[in-house]
Amino acid sequence: MSSTIKPWKIAFLIFLIIGTIYILKNNSVTYKSNSGKIFGTYYNIIYKHKNDLKQDIVNVLNSVDNSLSPFNKNSIITAINENRDIVPDSMFLRVFSMAQHISNETEGAFDITVAPLVNAWGFGFKKGIPADSATIDSLRSYVGYTTVAYENGKIVKNDPQTMLDCSAIAKGYACDEVARMLRNKGITDFMVEIGGEVVTEGKNEKGNKWAIGISTPEEVASHNDIQEIIHISGKSMATSGNYRNYRYEGERKVAHTIDPRTGYPVQHSLLSATVVADNCTTADALATAFMVMGIEEAIEYSNSHPEIDVYLIYSDSTGNFATCETEGMKRLHRNH
Repeated sequence: MSSTIKPWKIAFLIFLIIGTIYILKNNSVTYKSNSGKIFGTYYNIIYKHKNDLKQDIVNVLNSVDNSLSPFNKNSIITAINENRDIVPDSMFLRVFSMAQHISNETEGAFDITVAPLVNAWGFGFKKGIPADSATIDSLRSYVGYTTVAYENGKIVKNDPQTMLDCSAIAKGYACDEVARMLRNKGITDFMVEIGGEVVTEGKNEKGNKWAIGISTPEEVASHNDIQEIIHISGKSMATSGNYRNYRYEGERKVAHTIDPRTGYPVQHSLLSATVVADNCTTADALATAFMVMGIEEAIEYSNSHPEIDVYLIYSDSTGNFATCETEGMKRLHRNH
């Protein structure tokens, strides 16, 4: 009996080997990265999985946009702002509930009804009335988180002129939603970043905690603008600042952070607030609240809430950058 292998069998074996290598290569569990644009900013998501999940990520982000974006004419929040008869979806209700809770916790420093004031000062999603004291006093009559509520399946306003803006919480929530989707797929190592707001889990490709930079509050961005690097896993981080979003009225510099309690832009030395928390929705909202509250109030709040950590950058009496942080935050960038 001849032991010669027929040519067609050799060809078949080669085809089988090449096919197996191709399948293993394209279905191997490796770190993958997806990036793009959403909410007027950019996202970058890294995760360890066998498949590319770009479309799944986009689907989540579009769902958040359709619920919470005031720039989307067909979103839930736009319908509410226009006083249309609409039943809010589960996403909107989760964010609304968390926003109201944080508003109460911060005594109104965070407030999603601040939209008319933000618009009036020229930083919102609509062109506002020129801001003067009479205008601000008028707008404040229908601004305030206690003027809206969820009742009988609807968002109820005391005044139809009240408008909602979730811009200071929606990116954090979107990060949490993408993270939720990744966890549901069994992914244990990932980093979700949307416009500077971050959720982390597990380890990076080098087997370490995720290294996240805190920017130096320079008015012009540069490649060397990292103030500090923190190392986190299983935590979320968000930063809010005034140093790049402002405008001038004559010679007066007007910051984009509006204090809902006064109706006016904040006027203090705090330049940026970075918050580390268990979820990014909370971190995002608190970072904005702290920019309103200022250094002393922010530190007082964080000291009474050990589940969060804070890193504040401010301008000292000589005009130089100075920092203030919780003990927990110190451990995140010193012991990693």
